Amino acid sequence: MARDVGFDGMEVIINHDYAGSQHLEHLQELQSIFPVHSIHAPFFDVDGWGNKMDQLKRCAELALNAEVPLINFHPPNWLFFEFKFWRWLKTIKDFQSEIGQDGVLITIENMPCLPQFIKINPYMMAKVDSMVRFMEERNLYMTFDTAHCGSMHTDFLGEFHQFYDSGRMRNIHFSDYGNGQEHLLPGRGALPLTRFLNHLRETGYNHSLVLELSPHEFPKEPEMIEATLIEVFEYLCQETRHPSPRRGETGRGETAG
Repeated sequence: MARDVGFDGMEVIINHDYAGSQHLEHLQELQSIFPVHSIHAPFFDVDGWGNKMDQLKRCAELALNAEVPLINFHPPNWLFFEFKFWRWLKTIKDFQSEIGQDGVLITIENMPCLPQFIKINPYMMAKVDSMVRFMEERNLYMTFDTAHCGSMHTDFLGEFHQFYDSGRMRNIHFSDYGNGQEHLLPGRGALPLTRFLNHLRETGYNHSLVLELSPHEFPKEPEMIEATLIEVFEYLCQETRHPSPRRGETGRGETAG
């Protein structure tokens, strides 16, 4: 459906479909349908993928073997006692050469607060300056998530500018946020997403923009899912001033799956 609407490709989240040893074959099957432009490392245990360190390295290997140009991972969570992962990350001097083997871009994602804990962010590098410093010191790029940043501040554009000005942004997860819920359809939350898209257009951002939505946001009927994707895709084209292609032509942007 995303292909038929006009999106350029997919970001694939590694889940239980990739358990075992057939993960490359599964990814290649998806690539035969629709290009995969990025891989999201698992954020839960997947059989055969090991711990967080193993998961990141396996994602990089998978991306290299499948010629996927970018992977994304979540920083360690102190609430889940991921201190070993944190210590390991700090031993990496150059993520692009040591993990990406200079063949796949390695990006880290900004993470949300937990509203049930009075806006506490349980992830390492929760502050913008500490994450930017970590990325600059270790040659690490960024996936910026609008809903995650918006969970801290509804008017998130100030923090976005701090990340953007670092020159490290290579991937954007685009969705709305409101009333403690992330990854809503644009317009169902409270974030200034149109102003955000206008900023990307005016500054010449030319990297990935991924529509990352909660599955609960979609209707159950396939034709209504496609209608929803068409509506969002046309909105993205309009606000980035990119011509909306006819069906079957190449669009601009990606959708997460």
